[in-house]
Amino acid sequence: MTDTSTAETPKLETDPYEKRWMFISVVILIVFMATVTVAGFALGFQVPGDESRVDPRTVADSPPWSEPGIRDLGNGEYAAYVISRQYLFQPREITVPEGSTVTFYVTSVDVQHGFKLQDTNVNMQIVPGEVSKLTVEFDEPGEHLYICNEFCGIGHAAMFGSVIVEATTGGN
Repeated sequence: MTDTSTAETPKLETDPYEKRWMFISVVILIVFMATVTVAGFALGFQVPGDESRVDPRTVADSPPWSEPGIRDLGNGEYAAYVISRQYLFQPREITVPEGSTVTFYVTSVDVQHGFKLQDTNVNMQIVPGEVSKLTVEFDEPGEHLYICNEFCGIGHAAMFGSVIVEATTGGN
């Protein structure tokens, strides 16, 4: 009979080269998580939300969608109502003064579209029957194109518009 109390259990050894790569992988994951967290707070990342639901067959006939465009809410804040349909955005042009904060409400009346406002953090997927919402501040004058970045049919390339940010006069 053998005595099992003195028997040694085998140890699982990890190669030092493999340990080094596991350590590097964990460090890279921590750096990525920290980068995303800091960027999210510092750059104000927003996730477009499903603001409300509408009937895509009748949305263009009911306020505020019956007259899409910009609404001045006061104190430099604006609401922009945009309808996407094959193959155009309504309105095609939105004009605001520099220093404005604009909340975009976008919906579709026919198929799935995209709404990408260049040089900003606005990038939404537009689904019929849903209103997507994102807010952006325009601190400098210029023109920002918005495009459909979700293929929606043969005229997809013609879906664009622009936000024109006008310089405000200082009065000095």
